[in-house]
Formats: sequence, C-alpha cells, structure tokens
Amino acid sequence: MANLKEIVTKAVIGKTKKLCKDNFKVSVNDKVSNVLGCWIINHTFSGSGNNNIVNVNGSYDVNIWYSYDDNTKTNVYVHNYSYTENVNVKLKNEESLTNKNEIIVRSLTAPQVSSVNAKDNVIDITVEKEIGVEIVGDVKVRVNVEDIVDDYDEESEDNNDLDIDVNDNYLNGVNQN
Repeated sequence: MANLKEIVTKAVIGKTKKLCKDNFKVSVNDKVSNVLGCWIINHTFSGSGNNNIVNVNGSYDVNIWYSYDDNTKTNVYVHNYSYTENVNVKLKNEESLTNKNEIIVRSLTAPQVSSVNAKDNVIDITVEKEIGVEIVGDVKVRVNVEDIVDDYDEESEDNNDLDIDVNDNYLNGVNQN
C-alpha cells in the first residue's frame, strides 16, 4: 500500500506572451527634413490581474533625432509614451486569478521602433515589443513516501584497516646522490 504525502509549493499555473504594436504621432516645432535616428530608453512596466486578464501598465521614452531647415540643423525630441496592454492568461486546472497569485511580467523583446515617417512637423512612429506574463500560485504535489529504511550499509569490522601493500624500502633508493 502506498504511503502518499502532499507537498504544498509555488508553481507557474499560467503563462503566455503577447506581441504588441504601438502607433502614435508627435508634433515638433520644426519642419522635419529627415529623421536621423529614433531610439527607446527608460522602459518600465508592472502587471495587475483580474478575471484571468493581466493588465500591463508601462511607459518608455522615445527619442527622435531629426534634421530640419533643409538638413542644416538637428534636434532631438523626447516623448514619454504610456501604454496599457490587456493579456489573457489561461490558467491550468481550471484555476482562476486571485489576489493570492503572484504576477510576473517580463519584457521578452524590448520596445523598438519598427517604422518612423515624417511629414512637415508631424512624426508617425510604430513601436513593437513582446511581453511575457507568468502567474504563480499554490499547488499540491503528491509523493510516494517509503517506509523508514536505514540507507547505511552495515558497519564493517575492518573499517579503519586498509589492505594496502607498502614497500618499506621504497624511499631508500631514491635521491641518494
């Protein structure tokens, strides 16, 4: 007859990822000749959940380097963009998201500009990012426990006696110069 025990531990009970695109327009004071570069910094985010939906709230700064005045001058425009992504997480074993669950949000692919276009003083930007969400909850694991068994071998009578042949005269012939 099996002797089963239950262990309560934390485990991932739901996991998913979502590819997200953000499109927005920014207006600058200059008539843009060319966009010379566009990069994203200061990405922060956090998640909260309700009804198996995780709301990821985050923000990042978009830096746009552009030329103007017929490519004779440059400027950098910084725009802080906030976003909210709703991520549907299917939980294992028909569980539902509660306030006892831990929500882990990761940036699988950091936000990056996939396209940028300028016309007059308006810059149109598309940003792509990939978000990963894990839900951690309590689970029970059943294990089979064997009867108490002494895992040690029986004590040997000659435990301290080593059976080694030693040549007592070995060192007598070494380095006698």
